[in-house]
Amino acid sequence: MKHSAAIPTRDNTALIIIDVQERLLPVISEGDELIRNVNILISGARIIGIPLLFTEQYPKGLGPTCASVQKESGDQVVEKISFSCMGNSTFVEEIKKLNANHLILAGAEAHICVLNTALDALDQNYTVHLVADAVSSLTPANRHFGIERLRQSGAMICTTEMILFQLLKQAGTDTFKRISKLIK
Repeated sequence: MKHSAAIPTRDNTALIIIDVQERLLPVISEGDELIRNVNILISGARIIGIPLLFTEQYPKGLGPTCASVQKESGDQVVEKISFSCMGNSTFVEEIKKLNANHLILAGAEAHICVLNTALDALDQNYTVHLVADAVSSLTPANRHFGIERLRQSGAMICTTEMILFQLLKQAGTDTFKRISKLIK
């Protein structure tokens, strides 16, 4: 089946979990919802076969990725100090290795690191899928305006459920059943 270049598939997509870190999470607005949806995305990506990459902003100050995030020992974690993941050469190299031209973004903060990563990725001709219910900021206003800024800039705004079912393409498979259980 031929797919439009604007449609994410298992073969052209990567999931990026941005800066969901121990010392940041307690002050994030609706942090529990963020963790819930990030974990659904991670599990869904593993089921579908989408590669994933984690980032940590200045882990000496903000700590490692939260223990409540379903990260596995073999997962690639890129430490960074630039707000944009695209400003980190290791991250850029890892993304290139994945041959992904669609980036699904989730994490924190929506108006800083997620925003800057998405803007730079768009500028470098990636198609960005911002998972609105899997990003957050310290305040609801910053989350809202981070999402709106990305909508204005051409990012595809979606939800956890939307992007997973878009990647699935059809019902009636074992993969569909496994994803459906995650969502419920």
